[in-house]
Order: sequence, then structure tokens, then C-alpha cells
Amino acid sequence: MDCGGVKLAENRKVGFIGTGVMGKSLVKHLLNAGLEVIFYTRTKEKAEDLITLGATYAHNPSEVAKNVHILFTMVGYPYDVEEIYFGENGIFRVDNEGLIVIDMTTSTPTLAQKIDNAAKEKGMLSLDAPVSGGDIGAQSGKLSIMCGGDQETFDQVLPFLNYFGTTIVYQGPAGAGQHTKMCNQITIASTMIGVCESLAYGKAAGLDLEQVLCSISTGAAGSWSLSNLAPRMIVGDYEPGFYMKHFVKDMGIALDEADKMNLKLPGLQLAKSMYDELVAEGYENNGTQALITIYK
Repeated sequence: MDCGGVKLAENRKVGFIGTGVMGKSLVKHLLNAGLEVIFYTRTKEKAEDLITLGATYAHNPSEVAKNVHILFTMVGYPYDVEEIYFGENGIFRVDNEGLIVIDMTTSTPTLAQKIDNAAKEKGMLSLDAPVSGGDIGAQSGKLSIMCGGDQETFDQVLPFLNYFGTTIVYQGPAGAGQHTKMCNQITIASTMIGVCESLAYGKAAGLDLEQVLCSISTGAAGSWSLSNLAPRMIVGDYEPGFYMKHFVKDMGIALDEADKMNLKLPGLQLAKSMYDELVAEGYENNGTQALITIYK
């Protein structure tokens, strides 16, 4: 098998399941690279632009899986992942030996291991490859991608991942990508509190918040959230680059995993309680930056 760069990608049909806020941008990168893409998403009407651009719509995950050599999945929740892989019309209902499946959903390490075991039983290969960077990173092709699975599989998939990201790191065996994503989400959770409290303090002090960001976003306080989400907070733009409901899901996974390791994470528990409060008030379909509303 030729595993060299773009040549490998050009000789492959690519499948994609889940074309939401981020997935749609990733499909566009594949199309822009001249690849043949077959995709499935639950609401076809929301992906008509992909069809116009040349992607082929399939009616269920099985139809995608039987017609491609490499298949990406990016859906909302672990139960969605279970359904598209193990459901009645799931990926593993198909016999397609050699198929490589890459789940980019932020899910549980346990489910990543289950998928890896099932893939091997079917003569397939798998990676868990969750991402960070939100809608901005997906649109620009500059995501951070954290990969778990066999090193050899990672090496084969890397040419495709290069279309999506600029920081692509092999983390270890199946589930390691998901564990790394939990590290990412734990960091973001506490950082978001700090960003919101910084802006709340600046406003109360009568400062020009845009000028404040000019000073602090490039110093020791700098972070992705401060540079990309704080400006949205200032103008009241809560459109989702990453849904709040999905972040709450991620924090729940991290707390469950931490509990299994007898690890206490009080900062994460605080952040989740604050987001839970906003979800209860109807903010679940807003972006994570809507946390600032707690301070208004």
C-alpha cells in the first residue's frame, strides 16, 4: 500500500458522516482537494450546498461505508456515535475489509476502544481523532487533531488529516485521542471562566474592552478563547462555533473519567455547574461564549 502524502489521498474515495457546524467545512476541504466525497447527514436539506459542490449524498451510514476506502465521522454525542457504527444501518453492518474509520466526535475513551475492537473483527482499521479549534479552525483548516489507535493506521490517515489541521499528534492506543481531548476541554472550561470574569471586571471599571483585549490577549494571559471568543462576548454574538450543549457533554465525560481514576477536578465541576445553569435557561444551542451572560 502506498502511504505517501497526497498520492494516497488522490487514489481514495472518502466518506464523511455528520456535516454540522464543523463537519461541513471539513467536507469542503476534501472537495477543494479534488477528492470524491460520499456523505451522510440526518438532515439532507442542510447540506444541499455540499451536493451543489459535487459531494454525493448517501441515505444512511451503511451506504457510505460500503462505497469508500476511508470514512470520517463527526456527530454530536456518544449515543450518536453508537448508532452510526453499531445501529441497524450502521458502518459495521457492512463487509468492507480494509476500510479505515476515523471518529472525530468528542466521545468517550471506552467507546473509542469498542469501535477499535469491532473494526479489527471486521478486518477494518480505526482511529479516534477528536479535534479542537471550533468553527474557525474547521473553516481555515487549522484544527488541532488528537489521535488514538495503531501507529500504522495513523501514518496512513495523516495525508487526509493534513487537509483539516496543522497540529496533528499521535497520542497512543485506541482511546488516547479522546483522553487528550478531555485534557483540552478541562483547560478550556476554567479558561472560559477567567475570560468572562476579566471582561466583567473591565466593564465594571469603565474600561474600553476592545482596548483591554489589545493589551492582554498577547501577554501572559493570552489564549485561544481570549483571542477568538472574547470579541464575540463583547458584542453579544453567541452564535455557535461550538455548541454549549456539546461542551456540557464533554465536561460530563471528563468528570466521569476523572471519577474512574479517583481524581478530583473542582475547577471543572464549577465550570460545568455554571454551564448547566445556562442550559436550564435555554442557552444550549448558543456558543460556549454565552457563559458571559451569567455576569450581566
